[in-house]
Amino acid sequence: MTYPPVCPHDPIEPIADDVFMARGSVRLNAIMRITRNMAIIRHGHELTLVNPIRLDDAGEAQLRGLGEVKRIIRLGCFHGLDDPYYVATFKAEFWSQTGGTTYTEPAIDHELTESTELPFPDAELFCFERTKEPESMLLLKKAGGILFTCDAIQHYGDYKHNNLPARLVMPWIGFPRTTIIGPIWLKLMTPEGASLKGEFERLLEWEFDGLVSAHGSYLSSGAHAAVAAALERSFGT
Repeated sequence: MTYPPVCPHDPIEPIADDVFMARGSVRLNAIMRITRNMAIIRHGHELTLVNPIRLDDAGEAQLRGLGEVKRIIRLGCFHGLDDPYYVATFKAEFWSQTGGTTYTEPAIDHELTESTELPFPDAELFCFERTKEPESMLLLKKAGGILFTCDAIQHYGDYKHNNLPARLVMPWIGFPRTTIIGPIWLKLMTPEGASLKGEFERLLEWEFDGLVSAHGSYLSSGAHAAVAAALERSFGT
């Protein structure tokens, strides 16, 4: 089977005890390359990849050195480009919500719901209830709480791994250097005549301080206040 090519990425870096991140990229079209990130959670010797991205040979060797790639978790329906590679190469379990139509492979081994028993301790899953397609977020209750998101919430401390055309247009299409509710995601996922504001208000009942999104950069602290501010900018008071 032929898999999509590897795109530029950084080495894997630790962000908390047994939590790692690889900042990378994906080619959106013939002109633009944008950021795409993968988080790695280690429990014992097992690794769980959240929002997986394929790595080059050096990156994959680094990944193998961290432990056994046991499973991958897909949080967002628009992310799934490299999931088949990890399932085939590492015989990894695939954890995902059902019902996504953009990426329909690989077959789901473990369905994600808010009642799913997660494969590592001190963790909780948030599932949107009103979006057109499935989207979820993961809370790891360590280091003050780390929130893992896909497209719904993004943070841009910089524009690294966006190529020049992307860097030029990002501020003008709703992706400034701050924490945001993904504007394209919001448009695609909101049912006609409805609002997702209440969903995000429900999320803010959680306690978290860090944010790891599938796009942008890592926000190490102040994430709860940043998400609250993003919610006000997108929906008003």
